[in-house]
Amino acid sequence: MNIIAIIPARMASTRYPGKPMAKINGIPMIGHVYHRCKLSTALSDVYVATCDEEIREYVESIGGKAVMTADTHERCTERTAEALQIIESETGRQMDIVLMVQGDEPMLEPSMIEEVLRPLIDNPKIQVANLSAPLKNQKEHEDPNEVKVVVDLTGNALYFSREPIPSRKKGANNVPMLKQVCLIPFRRDFLLEFNSLAPTPLEVIESVDMMRVLEHGYAVKMIPTVCDTYSVDTPEDLKHVEELMKNKPLNYQIVMR
Repeated sequence: MNIIAIIPARMASTRYPGKPMAKINGIPMIGHVYHRCKLSTALSDVYVATCDEEIREYVESIGGKAVMTADTHERCTERTAEALQIIESETGRQMDIVLMVQGDEPMLEPSMIEEVLRPLIDNPKIQVANLSAPLKNQKEHEDPNEVKVVVDLTGNALYFSREPIPSRKKGANNVPMLKQVCLIPFRRDFLLEFNSLAPTPLEVIESVDMMRVLEHGYAVKMIPTVCDTYSVDTPEDLKHVEELMKNKPLNYQIVMR
């Protein structure tokens, strides 16, 4: 199968401007994400999709592949879909699965890529999947930067929110607290279909792309991961992740800039 990863990244993040180029242990965050994706043997290739020359120049300086996209996208999935069409046009190859990897996941492990791809490889009925991981405490559960998810008994997502779901107010014990981890594989045709679907009210309210999938009546398969990982949404997150990554090095070529 032709399976590629596309990492959407832009400098104009509303919560943390310039985030992709913020350095973690001396390396821009987008560099960590790119190199870690390249370690996966499940991927045919890895691309960064961006509208910023600074990001393109850096990615190419480390031997990576960058695709320039429009600067009007409001959703990372839309940027990924545009990049896919450019890549297919330039390579003359049609992809089977596109793994969208958020550029703020510098702690991703290659094994996580295999975990989230396996259901689509094994089951042709699954169109899109997400990783999920446990939230460790109530503070994380209430953090609006963490996208929470609740799932049904078959492992499909019921709802994504930046609010603490499910509710803790009833005093229930052992509330299942799960977060979305943004490694998201799409079947190629479904990614393009997503891009043609109208944005939806809850997608806008929650600012979560996957709500568009759910609101249009499609399923999102959630795959639990045992890997301990944190995304970067704020400068404080960056400091936390930087400390954690000092103790979790991976064997990839570090390129300074």
